[in-house]
Amino acid sequence: MENFLAIDIGASSGRHIAGRVENGKIRLEELYRFENSQTRRGGHDCWDIERLVASVKAGIDAAMEKLPIASVGIDTWGVDFVLLDENGELVGDAVAYRDSRTAGASDEIERSVMSFAELYARTGIQKAAYNTIYQLWALKKEHPEQLEKAAHFLTIPEYLNYRLTGRIVHEYTDSSTTSLLDAAKKTWDFDLIEKLGLPARIFGRLEMPGTTVGEYRGVKVVLPAMHDTASAYLAVPARDDKAVYISSGTWSLLGVENERAITSAESCAANFTNEGGAWGRYRYLKNIMGLWIVQSVRRELNGVSYVEGKGGEASKAALALVADYEPGAKYSFATLEKLARAASFDVVIDVNDARFMNPASMIGEVVAAAAERGRAPRTIGEIVACVYKSLAACYADAISRLSALTGKKYTSLNIVGGGSKDGYLNELTAEATGLEVVAGPTEGTAIGNLIVQMVAAGEFSGLAAARAAIVRE
Repeated sequence: MENFLAIDIGASSGRHIAGRVENGKIRLEELYRFENSQTRRGGHDCWDIERLVASVKAGIDAAMEKLPIASVGIDTWGVDFVLLDENGELVGDAVAYRDSRTAGASDEIERSVMSFAELYARTGIQKAAYNTIYQLWALKKEHPEQLEKAAHFLTIPEYLNYRLTGRIVHEYTDSSTTSLLDAAKKTWDFDLIEKLGLPARIFGRLEMPGTTVGEYRGVKVVLPAMHDTASAYLAVPARDDKAVYISSGTWSLLGVENERAITSAESCAANFTNEGGAWGRYRYLKNIMGLWIVQSVRRELNGVSYVEGKGGEASKAALALVADYEPGAKYSFATLEKLARAASFDVVIDVNDARFMNPASMIGEVVAAAAERGRAPRTIGEIVACVYKSLAACYADAISRLSALTGKKYTSLNIVGGGSKDGYLNELTAEATGLEVVAGPTEGTAIGNLIVQMVAAGEFSGLAAARAAIVRE
């Protein structure tokens, strides 16, 4: 019986989860967990990339001591990257997508290179300030010498693979989030890259999930769907084509799978995105701010900053306005949910407002946004209830737009990922959308990662067989 190892890394933590097939079912076992965070370097919010490398290796080593591992695959968030010189050494820092360096980049590209409508028609990717295209534009302005020195562009999981195997291999699903790919051809749009003034030499050939990268200590390293949402979507045990998916966690990624990209003017106006999926599929979805807001509120209540090195004066001022805040108390997600259920608060805010991207005080921004809509929340329960109800309303609006764009009427909503455990949000979502809500699997991203490895190893004949094993679970 073979064991496969999924390394699933998010903005605040990573997990090494082993999976194997027993009696037609996928069995999971978490073997290692580590923290991930941002730090301030050179005036920017950056990932501690060397700590990530060390954590990934330590987790694999620990897993190999417990189980024989057939292969390992890594998935992370998208859009972020590093540059390597011709000797394979890092050029600059791994700046995080929530950093403010991209402010104004989209407007500058639209003025000097092409309109967003043309960009969307080519790439099918939504407009978001954190997109790789805007990060590279900002880097070209601030540190052109880094691009001049660079020989390779690698997304974060590609770099982690490089550090495991010594091989540079580029993966399609994560690269699709850059807004630099031709949506129809599934390859780099080198005409666009040239227009942007970026060096074409740094963008290498793309490989599909299931490709073997190399080995780490004798264990095969395989490309899963390296973008975490692409992995999560593989784990959705949808019963028919009338189901909408949500990968729920720090972000809420709401959408469906399509055989072709939808790059119409209507889709552009609605800002839906066409990200690459395993086996050539497209994930047609809406990026919604998600549980990041609740996570940030909780961190603030517990006196923890998201980015190491950032001050807390704005947070202190905001907390002073919360009537039932107890300094020094520790607030769990369960406690926040209980307080939200008990609160009576119906003001809805726009959870996708850029003010919530990386504020000095999330509590302060939620209170201010609600006040602008007519009433400011004054208790912890009211603040969290405001966020939950706003998320549910946003889901309902996104599904309505999705239905109009695809011409389909949807009857159910399948939520996977850590957010699927949030019973109150699920109840509010069912009420707001009028759809049947199916929750789970919770470890959707890790399962999707494992599925690709298992199919590559011959454990399953394909995606349908693997999804059937999830349903049996």
